[in-house]
Amino acid sequence: MLDARPTVGAVSLRSLAEWIYRFILFPIGQMFVFVVGAAVVLTLFAYGLALLFPEPRPNIVLVDQVNRQLPGMIISGITTGFVYAMIALGYTLVYGVLKFINFAHSEIFMVGSVVGFEVMRRLDDAGNLPFWNPVLLIMLIILVAMLFSGLLAVAIERIAYRPLRGAPRLVPLISAIGISFFLIDFVRAFQAITRNDFNLTYPTNDLEWLRTPVKLAIGEGTVNVRPTQFVVVLGAVVTLIALNYFVNGTKLGRGIRAVSQDMTTAGLMGINVNRMVSLTFFVGGSFGGAAGALFGMNVGTVTPFVGFIPGIKAFTAAVLGGIGNVTGALLGGLALGMIEAFLNGLLVYFPALGQRYTDVFAFSVLILILIFRPSGLLGERVDEKV
Repeated sequence: MLDARPTVGAVSLRSLAEWIYRFILFPIGQMFVFVVGAAVVLTLFAYGLALLFPEPRPNIVLVDQVNRQLPGMIISGITTGFVYAMIALGYTLVYGVLKFINFAHSEIFMVGSVVGFEVMRRLDDAGNLPFWNPVLLIMLIILVAMLFSGLLAVAIERIAYRPLRGAPRLVPLISAIGISFFLIDFVRAFQAITRNDFNLTYPTNDLEWLRTPVKLAIGEGTVNVRPTQFVVVLGAVVTLIALNYFVNGTKLGRGIRAVSQDMTTAGLMGINVNRMVSLTFFVGGSFGGAAGALFGMNVGTVTPFVGFIPGIKAFTAAVLGGIGNVTGALLGGLALGMIEAFLNGLLVYFPALGQRYTDVFAFSVLILILIFRPSGLLGERVDEKV
C-alpha cells in the first residue's frame, strides 16, 4: 500500500515556497500594485487637466507637455514616494505601540542624512571613496546611518518618553518637539565647529557611476534617470521587505505586535514591554536613518534643517494611508510622492500658480481624505498595526 503522506522534502519545498511568497513576492507585489495604481490614477488626472486647459499659456499645448514629461514625473514620484514611505513607517510603528506621534522622528531622519554624508566624506578625504565597490559602499552608508539613527531613537525614548509614559498625551508631544529643536541645534553646532559649515554636500561627483545619468528609451523619447534614483528605490524595497519579515516572521516581531495590541496583557504574559518599546523605536529610527541617507545621496546637499519638510510630509503620508497601519504608510508615501511629482511637473505651466503651490494642493488632498475618510485610505488598524 502506498503512503499518501507528503515526504519531508515535499514539506520543506512547500514551506520554502510559502516563505518566499509571504515575505518576498507578496510585499513586492503589493508595492508594484500601489505604484501602478497611483501612476494610472494620476496619469488620468494629468490628461483630464490637459483636456480642461488645453493651452494654459500661449504656445504651450498641455497634452504635448504631459506626453513628454510623464515618464520623468512617474520616476520622480516613485523615488520621492519611497522616501516618504520609509519615514512614515517610523511614525506609524511608534504610534502603534505608544499611541502618540514622535515628532522628533523628522530629526532622526536628518541625523541619518548627516551620518551618510560623514561616511562618504571621510572615505573621500582618505582617498578611498573611488575604490569602493558601489554595492558595498551603498550598504555601508545605509547600515551606518540605520545603526546610528536607531540607537539615537532608543536613547530619545529612554530619556524623553519613558519617564512620561503615564502622563497625558500632550506632555510627551511637547517633549518630542523639544528633542527636535535640540537635535537641530546640536547637529548645527557640531558641524559648524568641526567643518565650519553646516551645508553638507555629498561627494557624489567624485564617483563616475553616480555622476553619469542612465538613459532610458521610453516610446519615442529618452528619459535621463539619475543613478541615485535607482539606489533610493532599490534600497527602499530591500529594507521594506526586511521590515515585513521582521514584523511578521520573527519572535521579536510577534512580541512587538502583542505589545501594540495590549501592553498590560503582554506584560502579564511575560513579554518585556520596555524592551519591545525600545526595539520598536530602534526599528523606526533605523528606517528614518536609512531614508535620510538615501535622501541625501539623491538630493546631494543636506543641512540640520532638512528634516522638517520631509518629516511633515511623511506624517501626512502616514495619516493619508491610515495612521498605525504599516501598509497604509507605504500606500500614503507612494501616493503623496506621486501627487507631488505630478504637480511639480504641471503647475509650472499655469501662470497664476507655479510649483510653489505644490504643497498647497498636496495638503488639500489630505484635508479632503480626512473629511470624507478620517481613518485614512486603508483605515486605522489597531489590532494589526505593526
